[in-house]
Amino acid sequence: MNSTSPNTGHLNIEPVLKALAAALHGEGPAVELSVGPDGALVVGHTETPGCDDAVAVVRTSGSTGVPKATVLTVESLAASSMATALALKGEGQWLLALPVQYVAGIQVLVRSLFAGTRPWVMDMSGGFTPEAFTAAALELTDRIRYTSLVPTQLQRLLDDPSPETLAVLRRFNAILLGGAPTPPALLEAARDAGVRVVTTYGSAETSGGCVYDGYPLEGVSVRVAGDGRIHLGGDTIAAGYLDAPDEENGTFFEEDGVRWYRTSDLGSIDDDGRLTVLGRADDVIITGGMKVSAAEVQETLEKHDAVAAAFVAGVPSAEWGQAVAAYVALAPDADAADGSTVAALRGDWHRDLGFAAPKTVLTAAALKMLPNGKPDRMAMTAELSALHQGK
Repeated sequence: MNSTSPNTGHLNIEPVLKALAAALHGEGPAVELSVGPDGALVVGHTETPGCDDAVAVVRTSGSTGVPKATVLTVESLAASSMATALALKGEGQWLLALPVQYVAGIQVLVRSLFAGTRPWVMDMSGGFTPEAFTAAALELTDRIRYTSLVPTQLQRLLDDPSPETLAVLRRFNAILLGGAPTPPALLEAARDAGVRVVTTYGSAETSGGCVYDGYPLEGVSVRVAGDGRIHLGGDTIAAGYLDAPDEENGTFFEEDGVRWYRTSDLGSIDDDGRLTVLGRADDVIITGGMKVSAAEVQETLEKHDAVAAAFVAGVPSAEWGQAVAAYVALAPDADAADGSTVAALRGDWHRDLGFAAPKTVLTAAALKMLPNGKPDRMAMTAELSALHQGK
């Protein structure tokens, strides 16, 4: 069943809400949302053998590999919705500004169903623009208002905002921000603008964000294992992956009656119980026999005023085994036409990073992104590898 027009891109939310409500009440099969060849959203139903209380099947973003079909249950979604309401100190009306087929989008609808409020859908026919977001936010009628965004979206809203955009942003009781690490400068800009932002950490496997501003939601357990990986536990954990028993070995497990999900992220927990995500476990680049953290290199690159965002990866190298490579989005006012900006950047990076400085640099107006707002790591790594040519 198609629930959106490929010409307008405006989502008809009724079939989606109806299908999700039926599944939540045990009166219908699990819902799987996808985008058809014509760009229309398709409301499908998926069998989930061995899981009778499945509500939705959500494909992971696939930013680092083949997407997995994650099975979310009534229990996991209810636990997540309740914990979110407790953390935000109330239920309210939600604005949907993310692709609904991903977990953050589905959660906007699920939270609305549990709260008994009417979600409003942003018209994305022209992509995400401050004007379209502002128009949609003006349609909200509830006194308590929420939305979920990715950092790139919030950055667009705060780049020279109109008075109307700033006004609607300030009216949200909370803007959940997730999907990718949030630059400290963006959080500072949001605070200065009087916008209430809550950073979230989680994934489809945890029914969406389950750690807010570094602290786990009610009923969520967080620990860092001996190998440095973050483990997330509790009732929000998904039932597992559909038709992928081999892939989920060790990913989901139970211990002392608690269901856990072993993430691919490294982290640390301070004395106050606050979680800091340090980067992906697979972002270590071994170049010339030395270990380099891609996350730390990226952080160093992004400190430069001429850099808006960066992505760092290891690419095959005959000389080094792996070479550090960077996909760099230059700031709008950075003039790279004659290569002088990049040359200056390389000098600064060699001074600050030494052997860890990128050996190959690709500059662009923006990073490549997936539809859910996450960096397209595979696409950018492929371009960097082709540029480096295995040297």
